[in-house]
Amino acid sequence: MSLPLHTVGTRLPELAIALDRTAIVAGALASQDFEDVHHDPGKAQERGTPDIFMSINTTNGHIDRYITDWTGPTGRITSVKLRLGIPNFPGDTMQLDGEVVERTERETTIAVTGSNARGVHVTARVTVSEVGA
Repeated sequence: MSLPLHTVGTRLPELAIALDRTAIVAGALASQDFEDVHHDPGKAQERGTPDIFMSINTTNGHIDRYITDWTGPTGRITSVKLRLGIPNFPGDTMQLDGEVVERTERETTIAVTGSNARGVHVTARVTVSEVGA
C-alpha cells in the first residue's frame, strides 16, 4: 500500500475551513438537505439556535475532502463513522485534524476531529484503502 505516512501515530496536516453563511447554505443545498435550520435564520432561532448551522452532510463532505487531500488519488474511503457535537455557525472556523489510529495490510483508519472556538463539532473514524486493493 502506498498511502502516504500510513503508520499508526502519524498526524495529518491541520486544515482550517472558514465558514460563512453562503458556504453553509450551499453545502445544505448541494446535499439536498432542505431543512430550514440550514438556510433560514428566523426558523433556526425559533428552534433554539442563534443562527443557521451546518448540516451533517456538509460536515461529512469536509471530512471526506480532508482525508482525500491527504491520501491523494490512490486513496479510497471505505467507511466513515461520525458523531456531531457543537454546531458550526456562520463566522466559525472549523479546524480539522487527524491521526492514523489503526493500520492493517489493506486499510488505514484515521481518527478525525473538527473543532470551532466553542468546542468539538465532530469526531469521526475514517477508513481508507488503496485503489485496487
